[in-house]
Amino acid sequence: MILNLDGTKPIYVQISEWLENEILNGNVESEQKIYSQYQLAEIFNINPATAAKGLNILADEQILMKKRGLGMFVTSNAKEMILTKRKNQTLKRLVQEIVLEAGRLQVSKEELIDMIKTADIGEEEQ
Repeated sequence: MILNLDGTKPIYVQISEWLENEILNGNVESEQKIYSQYQLAEIFNINPATAAKGLNILADEQILMKKRGLGMFVTSNAKEMILTKRKNQTLKRLVQEIVLEAGRLQVSKEELIDMIKTADIGEEEQ
């Protein structure tokens, strides 16, 4: 992953989203130890405090759990929690934006549904 440094999204948020993607893609399994803040800092060439902030977002959401003296680990239901969060937040927001734009462009409900049905969902996006 390449971090977007243009300032539109904080680096620590990008780190937390990258870790979520690693979990969703099965690269990191439930109950498995996750990268440390120092490993993440080295991978992305960032400050360890920034990496720690990304990890703490997921710990606060109980996607990761801290084991004192051992590091952070993926919780048993992390994948389901991420899927639920993204459906309820990200996907809903995107759908609302699409519906608003369709209204501005005078696209009918049927046209919009047809556009969605014909959109190609690639394997990497599923």
